[in-house]
Amino acid sequence: MKNSPELVSYGEIRRLKAELADVAAGKAFLLQGGDCAESFAEFNAKNLRDYLRVLLQMTMVLMYGTGLPVVKVGRIAGQFAKPRSSATEIINGVELPSYRGDQINAPEETLAARAADPERLIQVFNQSAITLNYLRSLARGGYASLNRVNKWNLDFVKNSPQGERFEDIANHIDHALKFIAATRLMPENLEALNEASFYTSHEGLHLAYEEALTRSNDEGNYACSAHMLWIGDRTRSIDEAHVEFMRGIANPVGVKVGPSTKVDELLKLIDILNPENEPGKLTLITRMGAGKVAELLPPIVRQVKASGKSVVWSCDPMHGNTEKTPNGYKTRKFNNILAEVKAFFEVHRSEGTVPGGVHFEMTGQDVTECLGGAQAISEVDLKQRYITACDPRLNASQSLELAFLLAEAIKANS
Repeated sequence: MKNSPELVSYGEIRRLKAELADVAAGKAFLLQGGDCAESFAEFNAKNLRDYLRVLLQMTMVLMYGTGLPVVKVGRIAGQFAKPRSSATEIINGVELPSYRGDQINAPEETLAARAADPERLIQVFNQSAITLNYLRSLARGGYASLNRVNKWNLDFVKNSPQGERFEDIANHIDHALKFIAATRLMPENLEALNEASFYTSHEGLHLAYEEALTRSNDEGNYACSAHMLWIGDRTRSIDEAHVEFMRGIANPVGVKVGPSTKVDELLKLIDILNPENEPGKLTLITRMGAGKVAELLPPIVRQVKASGKSVVWSCDPMHGNTEKTPNGYKTRKFNNILAEVKAFFEVHRSEGTVPGGVHFEMTGQDVTECLGGAQAISEVDLKQRYITACDPRLNASQSLELAFLLAEAIKANS
């Protein structure tokens, strides 16, 4: 892959960094979401279209409700590896290597399937390239046009409360566009009505893959596997190889900040990853858990602010709220997800800092993986459409419900 074309360009990477600088300043909002782990099995055009449609819906709800531009960053076209707490797991009394994402091995519960296979890296690269090409064609080819906004409701969302609220927004936008057309007023940037900017990101976990797709020019080193990479909560120690790699690239970088974070170590990490204190370079993605945000987040935010560090603050309300049901399903309660988002905004309001964005796991498919929401998914319902390759994801209806909450929280914080 060292001789393969880059998946993303230097110019796109620089443009994302500039847009994230606006997020850090409170002039835009970061919406980062997608699959917990992409898979080879679920790769098809319909899933990609449905995913982009939900992300566009969320974007429209946020823009309409807040008046802020939305920076759309997908967890897609590269999110194939997952960190695991243990190298092995016991399944039906047999110890097997843990499934570490399709980039490493297969999910089937056999020794042969769980063996690491380097040929999978080629398949990851090829699928990522196809995914990027397809999403770009949709985003720039009219699919994302505001003139089509009233066609974005998925069939299974259309008759839900969220679908009805979105339909109301779509009608208002449609009427506004018709008024503009009737008056023959031309917007300053007509392309903005017909196209959508879209960036990709994933956890930079497999360093050999990332290194093979890193390119250099006079301005520095660029990891061209994605526009943005992030470091997970398990690999953010300042002596970790992942930190060493990330400090050497010009891309925007994210860092997961969990309950075990020590503020003094975080400040050192910020200096390592962003020594020039460049706006838009570094995003801190907090993942505390709904019950811990009010206690753990304020001192971190306070000391980072006092240090004068320029960061984007983003909330991951998913990973700190994972639990297992009595019937064995890994899930998340929608109420806990919403509670963490609300607490995140309340902390930043009290500290006088900018709650810049959210980072969440979602899909455009009608899955039953997270409990609650307007659909009132119960533990009994989980077995109906629980198809995730790793962690439970919000479905389209729950994602749209989250977007309406975010719009209200942003307005309340302004």
